[in-house]
Formats: sequence, C-alpha cells, structure tokens
Amino acid sequence: MCGIAGLLKLDGSTVDPMAVDRMGRALAHRGPDGEGRYVEGPIGFAHRRLAIIDLTPAAAQPFSDPSGRFTVVYNGELYNYRELRRELISLGRVFRTASDTEVLLEAFKQWGPGAVQRFNGMFAFAIWDRAQRRLFLARDRYGVKPLYTFHKGGEFLFASEPVAITQHANAGSGLAVDGLVEYLTFQNFFSDRTIYRDVRMFPAGCWGSISPEQGELVVNRYWDFNFVEQHEVGSEAETCERLRLLLNQAVSRQLVSDVEVGAYLSGGIDSGCVTALAARQLPYLKSFTCGFDLHSANGIEVAFDERERAEHMSYLYKTEHYEMVLKSGDMERVMPKLMRHMGEPRVGQSYPNYYVAGLASKFVKVVLTGTGGDELFGGYPWRYYTPESDADFDSYVDGYYGYWQRLVPPELMPELLAPVWSEAKHVDTRDLFKSVFGSHPARLRTRADYVNSALYFEAKTFLHGLLVVEDKLSMAHGLESRVPFLDNDLVDYAMTLPVSMKLAARHNERIDENMAGPKTEQFFQQTHDGKLILRQAVEEWMPKVVTQAAKQGFSAPDASWFRGESLEYVKRCLLRPAAKINEVLNPAVVARLLDEHMTGQRNRRLLIWSLLCLEHSDFEAAT
Repeated sequence: MCGIAGLLKLDGSTVDPMAVDRMGRALAHRGPDGEGRYVEGPIGFAHRRLAIIDLTPAAAQPFSDPSGRFTVVYNGELYNYRELRRELISLGRVFRTASDTEVLLEAFKQWGPGAVQRFNGMFAFAIWDRAQRRLFLARDRYGVKPLYTFHKGGEFLFASEPVAITQHANAGSGLAVDGLVEYLTFQNFFSDRTIYRDVRMFPAGCWGSISPEQGELVVNRYWDFNFVEQHEVGSEAETCERLRLLLNQAVSRQLVSDVEVGAYLSGGIDSGCVTALAARQLPYLKSFTCGFDLHSANGIEVAFDERERAEHMSYLYKTEHYEMVLKSGDMERVMPKLMRHMGEPRVGQSYPNYYVAGLASKFVKVVLTGTGGDELFGGYPWRYYTPESDADFDSYVDGYYGYWQRLVPPELMPELLAPVWSEAKHVDTRDLFKSVFGSHPARLRTRADYVNSALYFEAKTFLHGLLVVEDKLSMAHGLESRVPFLDNDLVDYAMTLPVSMKLAARHNERIDENMAGPKTEQFFQQTHDGKLILRQAVEEWMPKVVTQAAKQGFSAPDASWFRGESLEYVKRCLLRPAAKINEVLNPAVVARLLDEHMTGQRNRRLLIWSLLCLEHSDFEAAT
C-alpha cells in the first residue's frame, strides 16, 4: 500500500519535476519506506512506498516494463496475485520481481483495462502508455482505496489524497459550496463531489482514460453491487457451511504479506470472526481495541465500551492483545492533526479510529478490519424498513431521503447557509439521493426488493464513506488496513442470500438514531435481529455473548461529552467571532442548533462533530 499522485499536461507541454515532487512530499505519511518519481514529456508520476509485498528495491515504484512503454503507480494489494502470476507465466509473460505491482502491470498488458475484472483486492492505480500517449486510471470494486482527480486549465491531476492535488499551483483549495450542501445534508458525499472546488472522487468499480489528444476523462464502469436473491442457495445449514468456507478463504487470502499482520478486535461479530480465523493461521496474532471512559456517559452511551468482550475473545483466540481508553479531552487534543490527514469531513465520528490505528502501527504494518459485514448481511435493521412503501418509487425515495438527512434538513439550509446561499441554492439533494439507485427502482415490488434496494444504497454510500475514512486514518500512521469481508467471492455470494436469512420480522415504527429519548435507547440496547445467517454461521468460532449481542457502533459517548467535559471546547471552536465556518454558515443558526443539544432538546452530536471537522478542514473558506 502506498501513496500515488500524477500530473498530465493536456496541452502536450513538459511537466515540471518539482511540481511532481511537491505532490509526492504531501503523501509522505502514506509511504515511509521509499519515494519515487517518473517524469517524461507531458506525464509525471510520484510515489510513496509502504513496503508490504516484495520488500526489495526491485519492486519500487513508479514501475516500468522492460520495454519502457508502460509505467504504473499503484496503491493497494492484489490478494490473488500469485494465481494471476501463474496464469500469466503460462501465457508467456516473464517476471523480474516477486511483487503484485508487476503482476498488475503484466495483467494490464495481457488483457487491457479489462484486467481489473480479474483482480481480487483493493487498489487505485494509474498506467501511462507511452506509445499511445494515454493515461489509464482504475479503482477497486468497493472503493477501499481512494483516488481523487482535478481537471482544469489544460492539466489533469490525480492523487490518493486531495492534499497532493492542492499542493499544485493551478489546483486551488477553495471551498466547493455544492459539496458543502451535500455534506451538511447527508454527513457524506453521495456523488463524486468533495469539499474542494474542482476536486472529484474517481468512482469505485470503474476504470477511465485520458490523453492530450482526447482532452477529457472517459470513465467506464466494470462492476457494481447487485443485491438479488437466488432461490437455489440451499438450506440454512448449507448456507452457513458455505459462508464459513468463504470467510476462511477471504481471511487466508488477505494474510498474504512479507511483514507482520495484526487485527482490530472491537468486541463485535465482524472483527471477532476475522480475528478468530486469522489467529488459527498466525500464532500470537496481535489484536487491538479502543475503549471509552464512560464515567460521564448516560443513556445508551453507557454501553459503548466493548473492551470486556474484546478481552474475552482475545483470551479465547490467544492473541497478544493491546487496548487503549479514550477520554473526553482526547478529541480536542487530536482534532487539528486528524483533520490534517482527513483533509475534508467525511462520514462518522472518526477520531477513535485515528487513535486505534496509531496504537496498531506501533506493532504491525498491516491490520485486518471487520468493515463491510454490516452492509453485506443487514447489520442496521432499523434503517432498512424506514422507506418501505406500497406506493411508487418516488414515495420510496421521499421516505428514505428523509431518513438520511443526518445533519440539516433542506428547509433549514437557506438560513444556515445564508452567507453563500446564492451559490448553493441550485443543489437538489433529493435528486442527488435518487440518482444513487440507478436502474434499481424497477425491482421494487416485494418486501425483499425494498430491503435489497436499501442494502445497495448503503453499500454505495455509507460503506464507501467508511472505507475512505479508514484508508486516510490508517495511512496517517503508515498502516495498511485490509477488509476481508470485501473479498470478491464472499461479496458475490452474500448479495444472493435471501433477506429472510439476514433480517428478522420488520419493525413497524421508525427508529431515528439522532433523536433523543428512551425508545431509541431501548431499541439500540435490545435489537439483534440483523445479520441472522452470519451470526449463525460464526457460532462455531465465537461465544454466544458476542454472536447474540445487539448491534453496536464504534463511537465515543460524544452526546454526553458535548454537554459536559467538551462543552467549552465546542463553544471555543464554533461560537467565537473569528470561527472559520462563519464565512459560509450563519453564526446565529449555528448557536441555536448547539443550544438545542446543550439543553437536551435534540441529539445534535453528529452535527457538532461535523462542524468541528469543517472548522479544522484544510480548505480556503473564502468563496
């Protein structure tokens, strides 16, 4: 895993090597093991290396084939690279290294851009074809590895993080007001927008090409999620057996490494089963947990600490276990550094992820995570039935759209964004929301159709946001995080499973995690009716206290801390006259929304966190 960046001059002029070096230096944290540069005519590549497979200098990047026609910069891992290597050798390809980088490049030479359909892994890469003067870009199926682009003024730039793009003189870091509207609606980006003007996210599951002669980036989709039930999946016992085989295969594949591999162990099902399977193959596997000081927590937040269950699983799996405990002041302490690496706000309250990645990086260079289990197997049951309707697709969209307004409802947006509303009022977030579904509306006929549509939506949006956050916060510490649940074979099988194997009977009332009140708290503490088949399958490896536990997110008790120990910090950041957000947000409305949280009228923890992220983000607020 590494950091990549590049610059293509569309007018055919020569790239300045110093410009490429600046982009590379901005990604130094992603690759502490080496750096490389390739500049020839209109193209320039920068690479920062985190050496995981083939640690020799021969595998350094940018990597060119013997003819010099093709050069690649690549971030990620191909878990099936050994199988691909054997196939390519049988086709006459010759290899000089033991790296997956060379396998990727030779696969591209053999099969063209269609090679991406053969890759089982996480990746973002760029290949320059010197003969055709064409740049190819690609990103993995799910978006585990990020890739940002900028196209303006006769230049095309790409990078693993926006910070490398904004280092370039012609790539401004001004605020994208349309991106701000999108983020403040969903606490996420459902389109390819970012918070930076003219910086876009290259879509997952796609490859694209651009050349000086072509002038425009042409993007082609090679894969998409497709949750459609297959009735021939077999009995529950057969399904459990198949799931166990696929889970074991996925973890085995992702243990490929020339450096030590560890695992996050949160106390839940997903990280627990990954750790259990990894520990079977790696004696004295190192595991890592982050917990919270809950002395000032109340309500549902008193259950946020999962250290006890994690310690129990560590005992069962005989891991070498490390844990840390976060207190309210730890958020304040880390925010400037965290947002320097995040660059822009993204989904979730992520500072605990930053801390636990820092802990893991002290002991290993690779860590396995449980991300993806919820999105594949129905881990958020209270969300899937919210939009169910017997009416048409637009009614379905209205119900679900209302639920996913996680921060600010549309009717409040003009008042909150008063300083920039003239530039923002054209953004239609409902149409943006609807566009995520693509052609899926045609399937909305049964209860299962509605749930599978919701699973599709969350995999495309919520999961993608989590993956972007995970990448940035692990790579901030030079740590590679891997996602066994997003193994191709496991994903392909999970998408075919009947909804009845994933979820129990529907809930007839809406549960809103952002609303305060005992009903919501009781629901979160008691419900365990999601991921049914996964719970059943992993009982062979895990204690029932874990497999039958209610769903619990990895979140600090910030709702309480924002009213208590962190209150002065929140006020100091967001209510001071010189606050950065005041250039784009109405201070009076911000104060009113904060007061609703402080007085207990509403749980605004997600909004407060998001405003803190905006205040610390690295963009130019002036529009």
